[in-house]
Amino acid sequence: MPLRAFRLDARVSTENPRAIPAALKAALPTAAIAREQDEFRVQATVRGNSARELNRELLSALRRVERKTRLRAEWTAGRTTERFFDYVPKGSRPSATEPAGRKP
Repeated sequence: MPLRAFRLDARVSTENPRAIPAALKAALPTAAIAREQDEFRVQATVRGNSARELNRELLSALRRVERKTRLRAEWTAGRTTERFFDYVPKGSRPSATEPAGRKP
């Protein structure tokens, strides 16, 4: 299965905010990371097989450094955006960059 490019837009909240930036940089070296009040905003482009697999890998890496870390993520590839809260998929929708009425 060929790797696809996914655009990640995520919010990370944690009880140990000092440990998270290093974990994010290790997991997503090219990510743009910004601190916004009590959470981190993460934007990156990542290659992988599926949004679910990439989401699981990212959250697992974050929870290795702080168990009480929460991840709200949107993974976009092509015409579809998949949303996750922690490990749980919360649905998918047409991406904002593609017209909703267009069929592949």
